[in-house]
Amino acid sequence: MKYRVIITPIALSMIRRISDRRVREKVADVIGRLAENPEGTGKALIGDLAGYRSIRAAGQRYRIIYRVEKEKVFVVVVSVGIRKEGDRKDIYTLATKLFRQKLL
Repeated sequence: MKYRVIITPIALSMIRRISDRRVREKVADVIGRLAENPEGTGKALIGDLAGYRSIRAAGQRYRIIYRVEKEKVFVVVVSVGIRKEGDRKDIYTLATKLFRQKLL
């Protein structure tokens, strides 16, 4: 079964802010592959982001956070960014803030 991939406006703006064209293309490629098997790739997240999944892209540096809607047969990409553990610009930190503000 093929899923339809939806990218939220927030995630789209995060992708557009990636200055390196090659990295943007790699991220777009990974997002495109989510249509094939979104639950078989990536890992399930815990805590505030439970129900979401994360997959690595562009040399393991970037993370794509998404949610799979089985009943509606689509994947919603909610955020894209760099993993910087301990940094306030870390993608998981930003996604948690968006979740708490009910923007995800």
